[in-house]
Amino acid sequence: MSFIRDNMAPLMFVGMILFMLIGYPAAFSLAATGLFFGFIGIEFGLIRPDFLGNLTYQLFGIISNDLLLAIPFFTFMGAILERCGLAEDLLDSIGQLFGPVRGGLSYAVIFVGAILGAITGTVAASVIAMGVISMTPMLRYGYSTRHTMGVIAASGTITQLIPPSLVLVVLADQLGKSVGDMYAGAIGPSIIQVALFCIWVLIVSFVWPNDVPALPREARTLHGWALWKKCLRGIIPSLGLIFLVLGTIFMGLATPTEAGAMGVVGAIALAAFSRTLTWPLLYQGMATTMRITAMVVFILIGARVFSLVFQGVGGKVWIEELLTALPGGQVGFLVFVNAFIFIVAFFLDFFEIAFIIIPLLVPAAVKLDIDLIWFGVLICANIQTSFMHPPFGFALFYLRGIAPKSIKTSEIYWGAIPWVFLQVILVAIVIIWPRSVTYWIDRGTSVDPSKIDIQIEQPDLPPLNLK
Repeated sequence: MSFIRDNMAPLMFVGMILFMLIGYPAAFSLAATGLFFGFIGIEFGLIRPDFLGNLTYQLFGIISNDLLLAIPFFTFMGAILERCGLAEDLLDSIGQLFGPVRGGLSYAVIFVGAILGAITGTVAASVIAMGVISMTPMLRYGYSTRHTMGVIAASGTITQLIPPSLVLVVLADQLGKSVGDMYAGAIGPSIIQVALFCIWVLIVSFVWPNDVPALPREARTLHGWALWKKCLRGIIPSLGLIFLVLGTIFMGLATPTEAGAMGVVGAIALAAFSRTLTWPLLYQGMATTMRITAMVVFILIGARVFSLVFQGVGGKVWIEELLTALPGGQVGFLVFVNAFIFIVAFFLDFFEIAFIIIPLLVPAAVKLDIDLIWFGVLICANIQTSFMHPPFGFALFYLRGIAPKSIKTSEIYWGAIPWVFLQVILVAIVIIWPRSVTYWIDRGTSVDPSKIDIQIEQPDLPPLNLK
């Protein structure tokens, strides 16, 4: 009994992991673990019975959080754009532009995935849209199956990092930071990630040229001004929607929730312009939004129950002492945390990582004087891998669902591995080069109060005559 009493926090953490490994739904696993150990903590005298009354305030804080309203807006926007045909027009035009070079379709998929990510903010919408419209042409023109599967999954997964990513919204909420700053900080790593993907395609085109052939001449139907006109027709509406969402946030004209609402209006307008706006499309979009939003809210409720009891039994102090005692200071902490999240991402999705793991890490990061925006963007770059690494990556599941039965699941998994390494390289770059994140954040003028010297000129006053 004394062992249980003295090690309640680590036992609670292990219990949570066991529930997850069993495969029980995360939201109910977290709530059950929290309440179970809460009652044990009351019996051992570690927490007072009225301590659990704080759950009421925790749950009210979730429901009244205006920032979380951005999630259904961005989800609905992505669900509409997934079906409106915008991505197909973009891929066709950019594919024609890069067609004469080896790997041209791969470059097109990467750039269109980045543009679509900057519009939708949801990985599912990007991966499914890119898979449906690009998988068949790439295989038809001789691209290897493994490379095709890998580049489609990676181009959709980059949505995780490119603003207006839902992950950045959730991490901003958990870290207590501005969503606008998180978006600005993610610009540099997003550019680096796209560059790494393109460099890998270039390497493949030299080392394994038969895996990424150029488009045959008969497939290149557009030339000159006609080609550029088609590219502009696909890109300009996309840039307009990106400005409507991100531009208004960066310029301080709208909050993320307001920008998400405007993005929904813009997505509906684009669907109407392309004549794909129908009642079934709206219904499917609303149904998808309802399911994802409900899942997020229930996971967050379960995480708050777990977190409250975990802190009550001394978990916050245990985690803080454990992480701050790691060798290497900030770098040692960041390497350990990212290695841990990389492993945990085999079993948990990004919402569960954001709501469960991140709150446990924040106190230690603050004690080590780590910039939380840098920390959040770094974690976001790492969480990308949760969609990509076999066997539980959701991007791979999405591809399996839309790929022909003739394509083996093993080919999808093997195709994803090089791109996972590229994502890990990005994490290393962000750790080594913090300015890749902080450079894009407007911090204003920094003033050291201890060095302020205020001098007030004394006026010449006539002598005071008291007689």
